[in-house]
Amino acid sequence: MWNPSTQASHPLSASTGMNSTCVVNISSLHILNTYFTPLPSRNITEHLGRKMEGRSPPLRDDRCFKNPYPKEIKDDKSQVLDEEQKALSAKYKGKLEENIKLLVDRWETNIHKGQSKPDTCVYTGTSGYSILYLRLYHQYQEESYLNKAGDLIKQDLRSLKGRRVAFVAGDSGILALGAWYFNKIGRADKCEKCVNELLKIRQRIVAVDEYKEDEVLYGRAGYLFSLLFLLQKEVRTDLVTEEVVRDVVKAILASGQQTAQKERSRSPLMYYWHDKAYVGAAHGFIGILFMLLQAREHLEEKELQEVVRGAVDYVCNLQQSSGNLPSSLNNTSDRLVHWCHGAPGAVFLFAKAYQVFKDAKYLQHAKKAGDCVWDRGLLQKGYGLCHGSSGNGYALLYLYQVTGEVVYLYRAAQFGRWCQEYGTHGCRQPDRPYSLFEGLAGNIHFLIDLLQPDEAKFPAFVV
Repeated sequence: MWNPSTQASHPLSASTGMNSTCVVNISSLHILNTYFTPLPSRNITEHLGRKMEGRSPPLRDDRCFKNPYPKEIKDDKSQVLDEEQKALSAKYKGKLEENIKLLVDRWETNIHKGQSKPDTCVYTGTSGYSILYLRLYHQYQEESYLNKAGDLIKQDLRSLKGRRVAFVAGDSGILALGAWYFNKIGRADKCEKCVNELLKIRQRIVAVDEYKEDEVLYGRAGYLFSLLFLLQKEVRTDLVTEEVVRDVVKAILASGQQTAQKERSRSPLMYYWHDKAYVGAAHGFIGILFMLLQAREHLEEKELQEVVRGAVDYVCNLQQSSGNLPSSLNNTSDRLVHWCHGAPGAVFLFAKAYQVFKDAKYLQHAKKAGDCVWDRGLLQKGYGLCHGSSGNGYALLYLYQVTGEVVYLYRAAQFGRWCQEYGTHGCRQPDRPYSLFEGLAGNIHFLIDLLQPDEAKFPAFVV
């Protein structure tokens, strides 16, 4: 299983597939045996008008399934949208609610099995469980979900590693969640302690020559998300000041400019992770630039227009004819259609660039990437956020939010139909099948967000 303290074995590396190293014990074997046990067909496939009949759907290639759904609304016979074709139909939402309940029950039954020493990070660990519980609380206003999240957060705060800095795979995610939770329940003292501990991390990462990681999963951009998260939630904004955020933004820009100058790059910003210039959302340009655009209020106009926009244009020029993007520079392959590597992550960057700069060319790049997601986004790797179908569904939801074009809501909802059939398609199993970024928790989060598509947010990425 992936150990978040060992970067080299991380499953997001474009040169590797799923992590091949797995610690097997009796409880983990139980998880592997239950992961592909389909939910009853009466509840999952009957309303979709087809039965899986014990076999996988047809493959488009060795990485994705052929999309079985009509691309255009006019060809759909399943009543995904209402009669006015402006919102999801009551029939669709009713079945979605039923299946969310079934999947949550299944998730809760299994999350305590198979990990004798569970990690605490958002990506594969208990902080990711907390995020799902908080989303369930927000949706259904049941105090039990808030209490379950709180129990996990308090447990995780006792297990801080002091090594990684980002929200997704480091201490800042645990601390930011802790600050939000204690603020919510009125424990100002504990909230302040979490925020102060979070701010101490800044001291480690603002020195460009001493700290070298900038990407979302492990680096400065991931730490920046933690600050933006607290500002968006209005948690101790007296402590998370403009100066604090500005220091991190300046460090990200300075690091990218320094590397670009060293490499004599055509881009005003250049970033490396493990000696490779990754392009995607997890480790590369796309995630870093998207985070900077979300922090645009903390950038000077010249930085935004000349430096960040110039780097976004550089990424636009990397887009392939299929709409996809390579996993790294000097890589001409067109293979990975994941949030972590490829078109799904690019949708977020290009669509955000359209919002910020009001230039239609960015919207065209976003739509082109969205078409790639539609065609090749139902993945054999599974249903997770990072490299699975639910993460790809979020890209289509984001296009809907930015454009207001209901066709993208329709397409995201069709990905939702697929994700409601969790475990029936013969997908590969992730190492952590119930986690937020690899497994069922992320899948459920996406399905819940479909109930309120205008408010949907890819967790730990969209502020």
